[in-house]
Amino acid sequence: MIAYKGFHPGMVCIGYQFQMGLNVTKEANCRQNGFHCAEDPLDCLSYYSDVDHSEYYIVNAGGDIDEDEFDSKISCTELTVLRRLTKEELFTLGLAFMADHPKRKWNSHVKKDKAVACCGYAVVRGVDPVAQGSRKGDVLAFAKEDPVTGCIQQIVVATIDGKKLRPNEWYGADLEKRTVK
Repeated sequence: MIAYKGFHPGMVCIGYQFQMGLNVTKEANCRQNGFHCAEDPLDCLSYYSDVDHSEYYIVNAGGDIDEDEFDSKISCTELTVLRRLTKEELFTLGLAFMADHPKRKWNSHVKKDKAVACCGYAVVRGVDPVAQGSRKGDVLAFAKEDPVTGCIQQIVVATIDGKKLRPNEWYGADLEKRTVK
């Protein structure tokens, strides 16, 4: 099953050095052991929140799999590390996951209507979502909802670059500057 995994720099997780390709362990109990990953890319932020000092990968979870009821975290005995994701890819995949699973509870990192970047990102969802980055390199991720159905009709991911998108300014999903009270 395709999933997502966060690491400390160099593909290290809880002292274990992962490698690209297949990694194998004996047991998978989500609360105790195994290789952990998440179905929802944004759940990786619960364990590796600082996007500037973490690495995120798309993985294939296999072998014995155990689920946790806390979030979309799973544990597996076979974890194939496929490809490193950029910050923008992580958030695009996270927003796409929300759009594809409209009945699931929102990830705790997603804010309603308005968000200010923390740890290098802001994720916001609403009819007219707005977000603000505090420094160059912050990622702004918008999930714009249909006002009638509440379904996500548009996803936008952008990075504060200091030119088109400036720190400490509010932006909407159209990436236009907004005035927010």
